[in-house]
Parts: sequence; structure tokens; C-alpha cells
Amino acid sequence: MIPRLDEQVPLNWLYSEFLGKIRTSGFRGQIQDDLGTRLITATDNSIYQILPQAVVYPRDQQDIVTLLKIATEEPFKEIQFSPRGGGTGTNGQSLSSGIVVDCSRHMNQILELNLEEGWVLVQPGVVLDQLNEFLRPHKVFFAPNLSPSNRATLGGMINTDACGQGSRVHGKTSNHILALSCVLSDGTLWDAEPLATEPLELVKERTDMVGLIHQQVDGIVTRKQDLIKEVFPKLSRFLTGYNLAKVYENETGTFNLNYLLSGSEGTLAFITQAKLKITPMPKFKQLIVMKYESFDHALSDAEILVNADPESIETVDEKILTLAREDEIFLQVKDFIQDEGDRPTRAINLVEFTGDQLEPITAKINAFRQAMEQPDQHTGHATGYYLTDKPEEIKSLWNLRKKGVGLLGNTKGKRKPIPFIEDTAVPPEHLASYIRELKALLDGYGLEYAMFGHVDVGCLHVRPALDMQNPLEESWVREISDKVVAMVRKYGGVMWAEHGKGFRSEYTPQFFGEELYADLRRIKEAFDPFNKLNPGKIVAPLSMENKLVKVEAPLRGHYDRQIKPEFQITYETSISCNGNGACFNYDPNDVMCPSSKITRDRIHSPKGRAGLMREWLRRLSLTPAVPVWGGIPGKWIGRFFNTFQKNRDYDYSHEVYDAMAGCLACKACATQCPVHVDVPSFRSRFLDAYHTRYLRPLKDYFIASMEYIGVFASRFPLLVNAILKSQPVQWLFRNMIGLVDLPKFSRIPLSTGIRQRNIPEFRIDQLKQLSPAQKAKSVILLQDAFTSFYESNLVLDIYDFLSFLGYQVYIAPYHPNGKPLHVKGFLSKFKDIAHENSLLLEQIAVCGIPMIGVDPSVVLTYRDEYPELLEKPMKFEVQLIQEWLVTQKEQLRKFKAKTESEYQLLGHCMEKTGALLSQKQWQEVFAMFGLKLKPLSVGCCGMAGTYGHEANHAEESRGIYELSWAKHIPDNPLQRERVVVTGFSCRSQVERFRHFNPNHPIQVIFRELK
Repeated sequence: MIPRLDEQVPLNWLYSEFLGKIRTSGFRGQIQDDLGTRLITATDNSIYQILPQAVVYPRDQQDIVTLLKIATEEPFKEIQFSPRGGGTGTNGQSLSSGIVVDCSRHMNQILELNLEEGWVLVQPGVVLDQLNEFLRPHKVFFAPNLSPSNRATLGGMINTDACGQGSRVHGKTSNHILALSCVLSDGTLWDAEPLATEPLELVKERTDMVGLIHQQVDGIVTRKQDLIKEVFPKLSRFLTGYNLAKVYENETGTFNLNYLLSGSEGTLAFITQAKLKITPMPKFKQLIVMKYESFDHALSDAEILVNADPESIETVDEKILTLAREDEIFLQVKDFIQDEGDRPTRAINLVEFTGDQLEPITAKINAFRQAMEQPDQHTGHATGYYLTDKPEEIKSLWNLRKKGVGLLGNTKGKRKPIPFIEDTAVPPEHLASYIRELKALLDGYGLEYAMFGHVDVGCLHVRPALDMQNPLEESWVREISDKVVAMVRKYGGVMWAEHGKGFRSEYTPQFFGEELYADLRRIKEAFDPFNKLNPGKIVAPLSMENKLVKVEAPLRGHYDRQIKPEFQITYETSISCNGNGACFNYDPNDVMCPSSKITRDRIHSPKGRAGLMREWLRRLSLTPAVPVWGGIPGKWIGRFFNTFQKNRDYDYSHEVYDAMAGCLACKACATQCPVHVDVPSFRSRFLDAYHTRYLRPLKDYFIASMEYIGVFASRFPLLVNAILKSQPVQWLFRNMIGLVDLPKFSRIPLSTGIRQRNIPEFRIDQLKQLSPAQKAKSVILLQDAFTSFYESNLVLDIYDFLSFLGYQVYIAPYHPNGKPLHVKGFLSKFKDIAHENSLLLEQIAVCGIPMIGVDPSVVLTYRDEYPELLEKPMKFEVQLIQEWLVTQKEQLRKFKAKTESEYQLLGHCMEKTGALLSQKQWQEVFAMFGLKLKPLSVGCCGMAGTYGHEANHAEESRGIYELSWAKHIPDNPLQRERVVVTGFSCRSQVERFRHFNPNHPIQVIFRELK
């Protein structure tokens, strides 16, 4: 029995009083001070962990005004706030021990688009890809292009002055800001936009905070313009925040406060709206993949690459290419980065040319290729290149680059590549020399590291691999940081060129100089005299102690090292989650984490659940186990008592349980997350442990036993369906058990169809005696509870289809697979079933006849959960039906459909992510028979096995369905016939909400052949 984890982290009394006040003062958003929410907001994509007092989610600008105005009252002047966007920061910019203000949940609307004037008005919680998806039909886009574009918010981009790919041409976020609506630290609203001389003078005459700010900033940039020019390096990636040089030296020559606000990391004001410049999309794009045997060679080509005048140049090193081979992205790019003969591709440069006319692009590329083919023109010696103008290929290659940071988190071993010196920049002409010296420094510590980034602007991302649970290596963060600062200054560069200062703020004076640094503090004081806004970052007000956050701030490693070694092995992926936030993907048509999308609550994301698990494991490691007396009766008595006390005694395990309960167990995270954080895996382990202390709900027992109940119920389908349809039984299931909309058993049992077809008895001894020729034309169809009990017609259709093709089909006897047991955490019973099944399937495998299954979630359990829980590789293979069919092309060449019909495929989440080639294989299968198939980009259907049938998830299940699937199900019955669906749960969901059952792909192929 696990112990009760009763340690609480109470709120500071002042913050508790403040939260109570805003709850009664018209604040319309959510206020969350539960430990779970605080914990998941305590980390970002950095090495730090800072627990906030609370997290608030404002609904609108007025909510932020309310927060800050009340904070000007006594006794709340010491309350501190920090804005948070997508949580992708690599330097802890949004981490705070005060109140985190998260605008991503509600303030995420695109408010207005003006194509004639070339701007768009957005709220700060809008995600970059969300904006560009909205703009795409209008042939315009927001130019700054970040790697985490599917979760990075515009507010976060503004607060760090983000840039990314293509910044040599398009610049940083600040270059695209036309106006910002802000709330100042005293609650004053202000629209910051460029001001000519006369309007500026009028503003300076104001006696409020707005007037003081403009007086202070104008005075400094006017008096110190020569010093500013002297001190600031001539780098496009120099300043992120407090950019004094650009206040006047901008495109219009006007006074523009937005260059100070952009990159200020929320230390000056809260951004509530942004008017952003939009850029016409180029009509043509071409991308060259330059291949190299070494990273040094790739860097040495920097000068000639820049001279070719492309839009962007990005470098990827050997470490990332190696890790990419273990990720789904490799299947998309392997043909473009393959070795050149006997010369291996260990590094690549991605060089993209864009424009509105093809001829200039072609001329540039031809000149570039000629230069690269002249050995005396460069030192890089590219081994070869690949040129493409195909949008899908270009997208895949840029996705490889975008995945770089996430892939690094999947490095094996205790040492993990971490960000702390990752966005240094030097003039491009010094880049190769700087990197050689940096590599020598890291080599001196015996560290491995990965490098990638923006060759064209001299900004390279470097992540040394450290074991942050080792106190010695933890100390190297400070040592290496100090040495790198000295090194970049030597080469005329900067420490932080792209990802903000955050916990590296203490180095700011070394780059601004003492005089200008004092002026930055004066500016901070004008904006935030009481140091309430993200204190400790960048600068402190001049009248206060210059107390800044330090590189050695509280680190995740401090907490992780307290977790028992055995837990670190068993729950490795939850601990190794690096905070990259790929699971925050906003796209409703992406399969990643549907529960996070529908709730917009980061607790219900793989990162959130992994973070809660880390803390659970830490607390479990520090709390003595609870002895249980009296054997089995004692255990049950203890569970009854603990469950009775559940609502009276705090137990942190309840917060973890609530987070896990929202998981659909779709397993998208297991492959879509670069670190492969497999939530269903550690969730099942958690549930197994949690219910050693607390009783399980009735629905868990019902779901776990459905593979057994169905054996009996499917024999009497009409009677059972009538009982389940009756109002009293539905009430009982909804209110007592917690299940709704249970599927109907097939009207004709599978056993009846087997008898009608005279299908022979399945006997292993007879199968072994078949000749090789007979085995080549035979296939074994494994049953599963979903199709055998609820879609017997599908099993029989597949039998008839394969028989029609000339195969001898053997239907194996039904055996429970154990999937529902795993989902609900009955691990002991699941292991028993897995062990029993594996022995049986090993015996069948000896026959040498292919085994295929129908439902993806069941088939993939044999590959994933079985070897994981049994801790051994399986000696058998069960294929999805399309995986097997694509191997039969030669045998099936003579079969062709009567028409060249085209269908649309809505794939099962687990199939798409657990069998990465599955959708293409379905296309191949259709093409074999002369049919066309278009896989549609859809997210989760919202059913995911039994999730959609659980009463407490019914509303979310419908919401998930409507996010994506509902938009792809036609109303026209004839068009519906063109939609095929591979998963039983997906078909059940469509039937539940649209009242028709879509066809399985095999059913339409068979119909087209007959």
C-alpha cells in the first residue's frame, strides 16, 4: 500500500488574501492555486523549477487591469506577476515565485485583419501556427518563424523578441510590430505606437505613469545616442528587450516604445493586444540540402552560403541527425539526407531560396551550385546536395530542423543536452573560429554536445549534455556560462541573441556597460517602480537593490535527485521530459494529446502529467511505506477506510489521479513527443499503485472485464441489447456505474457466421503440416473483443474478402488481449493475460503463417505493452491487415476494381502514431486494386476505446470530436460512402453523433471488386 502524501505547500498569507480579493472584484477568468497547477507552471523548457503562488487565466484585458489595480492597494504592493505564453522558454523567463498570468487559455483570438493596410490584430495567446493558418488563404503570413511554432504564442514571441529561421531577411518579432496595447504596472491602459515629435511632446506633458515613461525614455535615448551606437554590437541578433538603439533608429524614424517592450520579458508591462505587420507569401520556394562529412565543414561554408543570398540557412549536426533516425521524422526525410557513396552525411545545411519570380531564384541557385563545385572557393567540401521545390518535402526537412531541440531530450543516459549557453551569436565571419574555441572548452569538461542553428546570422544553438542530478556537473553551469560570456565578448558577440535573458540576466551589465545599464534601471523604475512585474529578470529599478535571478537558481535537478533509483528506471520518460512542450500543439487536426486541446488545461498534457508524476515519485521516495496487516482482508479493510476518508484528508496522489483520469490512452504522446513521454504506460503503473490504497470505481471493473463479459453477452445479442437499451438499465449505468452510450452487440454472432461459411476448426497441429505452397496462400486472422462482439459483420467481410483473393483464412479462437486491463491499471492481471497470450501466439508463429489483426489498438498492444510489461521481446509478429496486404502485391496484381473511385481515410490515432507507415500503406493497398485513397489530416475522434463512454468524460468526448472529426464527416449520404474509418472506437463515435456507421477500408475495396 502506498502512503498518503500529505505534505502541502501552503500559499503565502499575502497572496492568499490577494486571491480572495480579486475573486470578489469582478475578475472573470480562472484562479488556480492547487498544487498540481502550480507544479506544471513551475517549469518551462529550461533547467529551472520555481513554484508560483498561483496561476490566473484572464478572460480579457479588463481582468489584467483588475489584477494590477488591486495590487496597487495596501497591503498588496509586494504582489508580483509574471506573464506566461506557450511555456517554451529556455531560460526561465516566465518562471516566478509570485502569480503567473497565463493568457493562452482565453485571450487567444484573432480580432481583425486588414489586408489593404497589411496588418492583423491579435490577442497575446494566439499561437504562431494558428495565426499563419488563418492568414494562409489570403496569401500572407507573419514572418518570424520559430521551431516551436505550433505552441509558441504571439505574446511570448513579443516578450522575447523571437525570431528564428529566415531572420536575416525578415528580422525579429519587433520588426513586425505596429502597435501594442499594454497594461502598465499601476493598471493604466496604454496603446504604444510610433509617435512623431508633436504627439510625443503632448504625451510627455502628462503627469501620470505614461508621461513619466516617455519623458525618461526620450531623455535617455536622446542624450546617450552616441554611447548607444558605440556600445551596441552591429549584429542583427544583438538585443532582445530594452533596445535603446531602435527607439528612434527604426523604419519610420519616430519615437517607438515597442522596441523597448518587445523582448522585455514582461518586466515593463503586460501586452494585451498586438497589431502586427503581415508579409506577402512568396510564390516560389526551393530548398537545397547540403551534405557534409563533418559539422566543421558545414560551418566553414557559412560565408559562401551567405553570399548566395538565400532567405535562410540552418545547420543541423551529427548528434541531431543520429537521434532523428529513431524518430518518425526520419521516414519523411531519409531519402534527402542519405550518404553520398562511401562518404557519410554527418551534418547538413538547409538553404532556402524564395521569391515571387522563378527566374531570379533559379539564377541564384545555379550560381550557388557552381560556387560550391569549385574546391578553391570554400573549405567545407560538401559531399553532395539535394534540391527540391516540392512543398511536402520542404515542410518535412524544416520539420527535421524544428524537431532538433526536442530530439536532444531523447539522448540516452543520465547526461541530457540542456539549454544555458544555447543562443550565443557572433558576427558570421567569426562563427567558425568561435565554434572551434567553444568546442575546445566543452571538450575540456569531457562533455558531448549538439549544435544547430542559424548560420546566416552567426547564431548557433549549443546544448552541452550534463547530468543535472550530479552536484558537480550542476556547478559546471556557472563555470561554463562565465567562460562563454568572456568568449562571445572577445568575438564581438552576445550571450543571448534569441531566447531571452531570464536567469542569465546577471550578465546584462557586461554587454550594456555600467552607464547604459543604469539607464535601463531608470527605465524599469519608470515602468515598474515597485518591481512587481517579473522581478529579477533583466534589471531592477534604480531605487531598489539590484537583486537579479542567478544562473544557480532552483533547478529541476535538485528535485529529481531525490527520486529513488528504481523509480527513475521504471518511470524514466516522465522524469526525462525536458519541457519542450511539443504536446502543447494547438492544431486540432494533429493527434497529439486531445485532452489538452479540449480542456486548454496544461495539467491534461503529457508534459503536465509527467511533471505531476515527477513530484509524486519524489514524495513517494521520501515517505515511508505503509505496513498492511491481516493479509487480503486487511488490505481491503484499509482501502475501504482510506476511501471513506478520501475527501477529509489531503493526499497529493488525488491530484495526480485527476490528471491521469483525463488521459484518453491514445498513445499519441509515445511517438509524437520527441522524448517519447508515454503517458498511458506510466498512467497504468500509477493507477495500479494508487488503488493499493483506494478502492476502484465500479466502471473500472466493468471496463476491465468487458473482454470476458462480451463472450457471454454476444451469444444473446437481441436480449442483451434490449436490456441495455431499457431506461432503468441506462439510468443504472449512467448514475451507478458511470458509463453511457454503450455499443450494441452484433445482431448475428460471429460464431453463427463462422458456421454458415463452414470455416474449419483452428488447429495448430494441422497448420504445421501444411506445405510451403499452402502456407504462402494462407493467413491467420486473430480476433479482438471490439470487432468480434460488436462488428462481427466486419470480421466476416474480411474473411470473405481474403477468401475472394484466393487465400485460405484461418480464424483463431477468441482470446482476451488485455488492453482494457492495461488502460485501467490492472497490471497483475494484464501481465497474466499477456504471458498466456504470448505463449499461444509463439506456438502459432511456429507454423510460419502470417497473423493479422483488425483493430489497431489491439494489434499494437502486442508490440508495445506486451514487451514492456513482460520485459522481453516477443517471438511472434501480429500485423495490421494493410501491413500484410502490401507484401502481397505480386500475388494480387490480377485483381482490379470496376471503377477508379476515390475515398477519404480517417485513421485511428494509435494506428497513425504506433505504425507510422500505416496511412501510406492503406494508400498502397487501394492503389493495388486501382482505387484512390486520400488520408485526411484529423486529430482524435474523442472515443479512444472506452473514454467516450465514461459519463464524466462524455462532454469532453463530444468536444474533441467536434474539434476535428465532425468537420470531415459529410452530411450527404452518398459522400459518406466515400469515407472509410479504420478504428472500431472511431466508427462508434461517428455512429453516436452522426447516426451512421462508416465502412472499414476492406469493406469498400471488397465492394469495388465484386
